[in-house]
Amino acid sequence: QVQLVESGGGLVQAGGSLSLSCVGSGLTFSAYAMGWFRQAPGKEREFVAAISWKGGTTVYADSVKGRFTISRDNAKNTVYLQMNALKPEDTAVYSCAADLSMNRIISNKEPFVSWGQGTQVTVSS
Repeated sequence: QVQLVESGGGLVQAGGSLSLSCVGSGLTFSAYAMGWFRQAPGKEREFVAAISWKGGTTVYADSVKGRFTISRDNAKNTVYLQMNALKPEDTAVYSCAADLSMNRIISNKEPFVSWGQGTQVTVSS
C-alpha cells in the first residue's frame, strides 16, 4: 500500500535549523506533487510548502518563505524540508502528503492520495 514516512524532527533552539525527510513507497513517487503541512496544538493543519512532480516548481506559505526550502530526489523517493532560522511559532507536527494535483496541496483540499504519520518539531525560545 501507499506509505509516506517522515523523519528528522526534534528539539532545536530558536534560530537553529532542522532538515526533515519523507520517504514514499507503494506509489510512483515521481508522478506526484508533494507537500509539507504542519499542525500545532489546538490549531488546524496548515500548508507549509509544495513541490511539483519534477521539482521545477515550489510554493511556500508566507510564514516560512525565505526560511524553509522544499526539495525532492525522485531516485530516492524522498522529499525534503530544510528549515532554517526556526522560530518558536514553527513548533508543530510536520507531515508530508502526496497528490496528483499540486493545486490541491497548495489549497489544502483533502483528501490527498496519502499522508505520512508526522514528525514533531519543537523550537525553544
